Amino acid sequence: VLMPAMANAGPLPAPVTDADFRPVDPALAAIGRDLYFDRILSGNRNISCATCHHPRFGTSDGVSLGIGEGGIGLGPERRIDPDNPPEQRIGRNAPALFNLGAYAFTHLFHDGRLEEDPDLPSGIRTPLGEDMAQGFDGILAAQTMFPVLAPDEMSGHYGENEISKAVRQGLITVPGGAWDLLTARVAAIPNYRDAFALALPETDAAQPLAFTDIANALEAFIALEFRADNSPFDRHLRGEEALTGSALAGLELFYGKAGCAICHSGPFQTDHTFHAVAMPQIGPGRTARFETHSRDDGRLRVTGDPADAFRFRTPSLRNVALTAPYGHAGAYSDLRDAVRHMADPPSGLASWNPDMALLPEMPASKDDFATMNDPAQRTALLEANEARPVALSDAEIDALVAFLDALTDPSSLPERAMVPDAVPSGLPVD
Repeated sequence: VLMPAMANAGPLPAPVTDADFRPVDPALAAIGRDLYFDRILSGNRNISCATCHHPRFGTSDGVSLGIGEGGIGLGPERRIDPDNPPEQRIGRNAPALFNLGAYAFTHLFHDGRLEEDPDLPSGIRTPLGEDMAQGFDGILAAQTMFPVLAPDEMSGHYGENEISKAVRQGLITVPGGAWDLLTARVAAIPNYRDAFALALPETDAAQPLAFTDIANALEAFIALEFRADNSPFDRHLRGEEALTGSALAGLELFYGKAGCAICHSGPFQTDHTFHAVAMPQIGPGRTARFETHSRDDGRLRVTGDPADAFRFRTPSLRNVALTAPYGHAGAYSDLRDAVRHMADPPSGLASWNPDMALLPEMPASKDDFATMNDPAQRTALLEANEARPVALSDAEIDALVAFLDALTDPSSLPERAMVPDAVPSGLPVD
């Protein structure tokens, strides 16, 4: 279905309230904070959740496509470890984590491969299928536990530690599998063991710590600390402080002529569905190890429906000014360039060049720009595009960027101190 070129996207959303968010146990969130910054959950004990989702970079990593296993450092300064180089770049941009504790978020990852499904025993549809464990408090808890299985992200290269070996053998949720091994690591640390015993009194010798308890603690931390609903836009909606000037002009464009809110609708500026907008594809793509191409088929890989080719989940725009680069592969490092693309995807795709991305240097196992240099792939992206161009002037683009800036919650700014000085494992903290 094509988006109308000059449609009015409707009224403003209602203000966000506490009722929009799942309740959070502060004691569990405190444990989750330590786990989030602790490298104990990576196969080689060298990467934490925060390595790729750091508060300093808007809960992302500040680059188009990150380096997980085989990297040293943080954010744009992260570089190759010469003693253990990565096999390839991570295939997709690290998404921001803001407001994921809200009930509205029922699909996670760029392709929505984790989704709520009340008809399943676990309540969550995942790539693990029937092997998915039960006991996760919600979809966010489940999401936190998949990066630890990814060789390029956290588990490590095949064969170099007990976690990556279990993953290689397909031993994930079974006794002695990857999740069990990680749980044993955490349970062996007295501070974690004691904290979980206080937060979860039912955890004892008869019912020992479970991997889902670790996941639920991470969910609690992310839901609590990365809630962002006190931006100038929120205060405008609550009638506390009206937007003015360029931000107000941008709001009127966003919900009017520009048609942004057709997809970026609702209280978090997302319709939680999937769209193809000819976003440039760079890097290795999301491919199996045996595949030689770099194409990322998006939602198609989840549903198998050809109509879902190149469709990706509409990202929430909360704190978007903090979360560059943009797009499922981080093709745009500048927010203004990303807005220009969304106003006219065919022109954006035609004018895109590698300088618009921010890729850390690394020997590439695949050509980072193979898809963009392939005329057939560019044509496929254009044919799948759903968005009709909207003619916007430079001043209107500037106004939209001003409105997007007004979606920034001051409590989410990098200066906020939430990084612990130390974690229970004693491993270094990013």
